[in-house]
Amino acid sequence: MNKKVCLLVAVGLLTSSGLLAEEKTKSFTGQELVVTATKTVNSIADAGGSSVTVITAEDIKNSGQQTVEEVIKGTAGIDVVANGGLGSTTSVFMRGADSGSTLVLVDGVPVNDPSSSSRKADLANLMVDNIERIEIVRGPVSVLYGSNAMAGVINIITRRGSGAPKAYAGVEGGSYGTWKAYTGVQGKKGALAYSFDMSRLKSDGFSIADDRNPRIPHEGNTSERDGYSNTTISANIGYEISKRVRLDTTLRYIDSMVELDDYLWAGYAGDRSDADPDGRKDNHTDSRRFIGRVALKIDTDPLLSTVYYNFSDERRDIYDNENEKTDLYKGNIHEVGWQGDLSVAENNTLTAGIAYQKENADTESYLYKSSLDKTAGMSSVFLQDQWKTGGLKLVSAVRHDEHETFGGHFTWRVAPSFNVGSTTFKASYGTGFRAPSLYELYSDYGNANLEPERSRGWDTGVEHRFSGVFKAGVTWFRTDFDNRIDFDWLTSKYAQVPGMTRTWGIESFAEWNPSKSLFLTAQYTWTHTEDADGNPLVRRPEHKVSLSQTWKVNEKLRLGTSLLWVGERSEITYAMDKDGNPAGNLASYFLVNLSGSYRIGKNLELYGRVDNLFDEYYEEAWSYAVPGRSAYAGIKVTY
Repeated sequence: MNKKVCLLVAVGLLTSSGLLAEEKTKSFTGQELVVTATKTVNSIADAGGSSVTVITAEDIKNSGQQTVEEVIKGTAGIDVVANGGLGSTTSVFMRGADSGSTLVLVDGVPVNDPSSSSRKADLANLMVDNIERIEIVRGPVSVLYGSNAMAGVINIITRRGSGAPKAYAGVEGGSYGTWKAYTGVQGKKGALAYSFDMSRLKSDGFSIADDRNPRIPHEGNTSERDGYSNTTISANIGYEISKRVRLDTTLRYIDSMVELDDYLWAGYAGDRSDADPDGRKDNHTDSRRFIGRVALKIDTDPLLSTVYYNFSDERRDIYDNENEKTDLYKGNIHEVGWQGDLSVAENNTLTAGIAYQKENADTESYLYKSSLDKTAGMSSVFLQDQWKTGGLKLVSAVRHDEHETFGGHFTWRVAPSFNVGSTTFKASYGTGFRAPSLYELYSDYGNANLEPERSRGWDTGVEHRFSGVFKAGVTWFRTDFDNRIDFDWLTSKYAQVPGMTRTWGIESFAEWNPSKSLFLTAQYTWTHTEDADGNPLVRRPEHKVSLSQTWKVNEKLRLGTSLLWVGERSEITYAMDKDGNPAGNLASYFLVNLSGSYRIGKNLELYGRVDNLFDEYYEEAWSYAVPGRSAYAGIKVTY
């Protein structure tokens, strides 16, 4: 495997000489505009000491990937674990923290599911359609976003229409009987800016139960395919009512279905695990999600006011092999608020905000005759100051949340940075919290006396541009978690875990832009995790390395390569093999993906990708299968 890595890296480096295309492939980190780090528009360089990564629309296109989870997998500080193929449950671990410690937004709207056990976000059905960029802020930022932002925030931002109207349509297909058709239109005419996109993806898939793992049961047919389908419709509409008043609306609707397998205590057991292995195999989950935001912006210089309404509604219907519904999960979030940005001076911006958020979880288990229908509200107020002078930039903020169940909670954050020539020194320190989920509070396993989880974390780093073509940086981080909530097997209830859980490590990157047509980037993350007993947290690798290259050979041809190595990870203690033995650690793995596109004329583009080039065998979670070598190709027409 090491020979493969060395060969591909060498090829990437050798191609840097003599490339003379006119258009740059990408900008250096620090030049992109972001909003998530401060809730105001800044370049990364002006966002204080925040640790920020921006994945642009160009990055997404160059990767050739179709899902958000695949696009962010190589990002420093981010680990993504999927329980199978397309549409299967997907968890995000940021800086080694629990999946419920990361808040996921779509256009600023929280999409963490209130009906899930820990209110975590599931990325399974989020496609990259109509996405302008993905902003990732690492470190506690509850001071801006409230609950669940204990480890950081991922904000998926929809493309805004601009310029002359244009439309596009495309179709693609490939391995596992996968095909996708999509179309869209965007532009600006007078006061109206618009962007619409619609796609339909369908795949025959592969068995979610890992048919290549000899240590799990195979009597239930682990070779039968588990299919997936997804329809996504998105819109971004802006209207300038006047020169100082603007109305913005973003909407995203997702309708998906994924076929599943039976589950045994030892692991996944195929499509049928009972006494009738040849019976019906209709185990599946239907999901529907509707996400939206309406915001009215009023500019009364020097104050910019934004009044907004956010909503996220999700429903999951789960069916067994007899096609009988066993479970229903409905979760929704509704939020209203106001934010004011006051530019008191050229070097100072003061931001204040108030909001009220209400969440509801409505669940029912037809199998176990249990149900839950609970609502909780939380009001919030925050104040942030951004100040800069010379090379010094300082962002500081404080927030108070008042929850209907556990009462008030304060969070705060400070994030300074300092530029000295081509070097930037940065740091941040902040606190975060996660309110107990409605399931943890009120289900049959709930505990109404739970307190919120709390975090405090800091990071410090340095970035340096060595020349006009090379930039590198390293960040040291640590986050401590207290009052962590977990399931207590002795009482069969959720409870606070005594003691402190800690995560710490290093995030580093290097970017090389040796010519106008070649861009290479490398990222390395070392993460150490310890629970209160000193044990590592499960499914978090200690080491992760990613490398990517984009080469615009000429005005028509683009080639890309991405490499990802993920180190060994511990697995959950109750993961057993078919003989009742602990599954043990998950082995390290190495993936190579290739992508490319070729433009035929002005309006036609051919593109394709190869995933897992060397057909690497690995598991992200015990007994769950992952794709082998697979290839996809498509054609896109723009007019």
